Amino acid sequence: MKKNILTIAVILMAMLLASCGSTKNVAYFQNSDFIDGEQSSYLYDARILPKDQLTITVSTTNPDAAVPFNLTVPTPYNTNTRSTYSQAMLQSYLVDNQGYIQFPIVGALKVGGLTKSEAEQLIQTKIRHYMNAEETPIVTVRMSSYSISVMGEVAHPGTFLVQREKISILEALAQAGDLTIYGVRDKVKLIREDANGRKEFHTLNLNDANIISSPYYYLQQNDIVYVEPNKVKARNSNVGTTTSLWFTSVSILISLSSLLYNILK
Repeated sequence: MKKNILTIAVILMAMLLASCGSTKNVAYFQNSDFIDGEQSSYLYDARILPKDQLTITVSTTNPDAAVPFNLTVPTPYNTNTRSTYSQAMLQSYLVDNQGYIQFPIVGALKVGGLTKSEAEQLIQTKIRHYMNAEETPIVTVRMSSYSISVMGEVAHPGTFLVQREKISILEALAQAGDLTIYGVRDKVKLIREDANGRKEFHTLNLNDANIISSPYYYLQQNDIVYVEPNKVKARNSNVGTTTSLWFTSVSILISLSSLLYNILK
């Protein structure tokens, strides 16, 4: 009798362990001890893409010289009875599909494909012709629409605004609360649209420390990161509550078997 109970308990335990996934695919950067950090020693600088919203500020020693280039728009807000306007804000510039913006006085400027510093140098060169020779204008370009989306098996999926205009795949996943235990870590999908509107899919392996040297380690604006579910989650979604009941039943049976064994031994 005791042998039968013990046999049942061992079988049930084996079934339970067999249903558990391997932990070898859970840890990130498993080969980090063999990575040469020199391969990842570069500073990322985002490039301007069509449909980006840019905020451009021109500063000069003579404030009047910068006024024509700093267009402002009033910001409306509602009170209980009427609409009014708050302090004026700088007008943003929408990059068109060909990569151009319409800048005051200068006209059309092609900034698509440039980094922020390259765009600043371009604008500075163009506006100096409209200023006194002793003026050295300072141009500051900011991307006000830099956002990425994270979806799938993460704790908090959503779209996130990137304040620093630079974010890695790891930082994006951290903002989304990291992967759940059901997320597939070696097949994270990156969906990217280039300047011509062509969509591309790239697969990233978070288990491999070489990801820090990947050209897709840093995300571009409007990138979408998708974490697919593993087989356990897929089975759970198909079976529904039946799987949970099965695990509960197994746990109860194991507990009863252990209790009976201790009583009868």
